[in-house]
Amino acid sequence: MLQSSQTSAFTKRLFKNKGSSFGLILILLSMLLALSCYFISPDSSPNANRMIPEIGSKKPGFTIFLLRIKRDRLIKQAGFFERLLNGTEEAYQYVPISTYTTIKDSIIFQKFVDEGIVERKSIHISLTPEPPVMQTTYYLGTDKFGRDILSRLIIGVRVSLSVGLIAVVISLTIGILLGAIAGYFRGWADELIMWFINVIWSIPTLLLVFAITLALGKGFWQVFIAVGLTMWVNVARLVRGQVLAVRELEYIEATRALGYSDMRAIFRHILPNILGPVMVIAASNFASAIVIEAGLSFLGVGVQPPQPSWGLMIKENYNFIITHNPMLALAPGIAIMLLVLAFNLVGNGLRDALNVRGKI
Repeated sequence: MLQSSQTSAFTKRLFKNKGSSFGLILILLSMLLALSCYFISPDSSPNANRMIPEIGSKKPGFTIFLLRIKRDRLIKQAGFFERLLNGTEEAYQYVPISTYTTIKDSIIFQKFVDEGIVERKSIHISLTPEPPVMQTTYYLGTDKFGRDILSRLIIGVRVSLSVGLIAVVISLTIGILLGAIAGYFRGWADELIMWFINVIWSIPTLLLVFAITLALGKGFWQVFIAVGLTMWVNVARLVRGQVLAVRELEYIEATRALGYSDMRAIFRHILPNILGPVMVIAASNFASAIVIEAGLSFLGVGVQPPQPSWGLMIKENYNFIITHNPMLALAPGIAIMLLVLAFNLVGNGLRDALNVRGKI
């Protein structure tokens, strides 16, 4: 009953904080977006990789007619879970057109080549579905390959949330284990673990991530592991300090008097009572992991094309910031900022909710 009332009071304090409530809403929306990205993005092809070079680097709000032409091979229909995970393979080839008309069994169209440049062509109507032409609006414009920026932005949230989640799980697992051992047993175990922590701490984070990435190779999963293996140090130092303080309390002395094992004392009596500060640092590490992944992708050692990553999108389009279409790089930058802000706000809210000193 007491634990239930404490949880209720913690939840009230957390949601009373407007910043943390806003952050939680942003995170929940991002999670829903990541789960359903291939169902709601305008381009539901794998990795939103529908390339139409003729309409590359167009500004937000660009609208054009696309003629759909059937592919010369049978496209297997994707099931629900396959589409949920990887999207659906394109069944048509898309040709940008300015105007078209149907004459008997043929479609005569003006193919869009560039602004003010068209090419007259025709195609048999049996090679197109019904309707053959659809009007498409690119609300955030297109990149240099003619891919929809909005679709890649939506699917890219999955990478950022995944790298944050996996990196935090890895860092918490290693950090809690080593920190608890160092703080509880002290002595030579503490000295050895602290020496190792100080060595890792002395290496710049990006250099350490580079080294691990180069050792594991470039790729989707490698960057997750690399980021996670560099973020456990903060967790270990925090857990060690908390365990050092808690292990001297009377209820821990009672577990020793009752003959409980050290592992039971650590995992059943100490760790549950220090989860508050660990939750705060986990939220902070989540935000840091998103920024590190974006930096790695920007430098070319993170997520590899054509998989959409916000950092990779900035890399591909940052030269447009000072030219005619800055939104190509600003859109993923704003997305990174909002998601990182959300996790930092939640971290601050958790810190304030867990700090009950002076509160009734």
